[in-house]
Amino acid sequence: MNIGERLKAIRVSKGLSQRELAARAGLTNGAISMIEQDKTSPSVSSLKRLLDGIPMTLSEFFATVEQDASPKYFHAAAELTELSPHDIGLGDGAEKLSLRQVGDASRHSLQMLFETYAPGADTGEGMLSHESEEAGIVISGSVEVTVDNQIRVLNPGDGYLFDSRLPHRFRNVGTQECVVISACTPPTF
Repeated sequence: MNIGERLKAIRVSKGLSQRELAARAGLTNGAISMIEQDKTSPSVSSLKRLLDGIPMTLSEFFATVEQDASPKYFHAAAELTELSPHDIGLGDGAEKLSLRQVGDASRHSLQMLFETYAPGADTGEGMLSHESEEAGIVISGSVEVTVDNQIRVLNPGDGYLFDSRLPHRFRNVGTQECVVISACTPPTF
């Protein structure tokens, strides 16, 4: 997926100028122009701010339309949708972060993610915030989770549950890959 091309198509379809979107997202229209021309890659937190200005969730932005009209209950590992793959160049440490979504969250009230954080990977320097609740359990490795003004390093078997409207951030502070299984309801990430 070409992030810049997709962002521009969505912005234009919503009737927004670069200047209008920049004002809504708290970025410069020059920054949006650079992203749309693929001259720079946004961090996860910057992309989230841009999409909040549209408004659209990350899962909607990266969603692939399911062709089958019948319900799909099972998803093989290869069918999970990558929301922020390292190969599309999301910046600020996110190139080492993978968020793989089960199914099309826009059709459900729950979003499930299989998250992997390489050593040093994080969701960006900016704190995330979205209208939802989220929970997760660390499967392997360790991850530092910041929620509001609380910081905790979680290890295998440890979990978290919080109101996603609180500013939050995830960062692998360990020396091995960290795997987290998480859920978000409603799907707003």
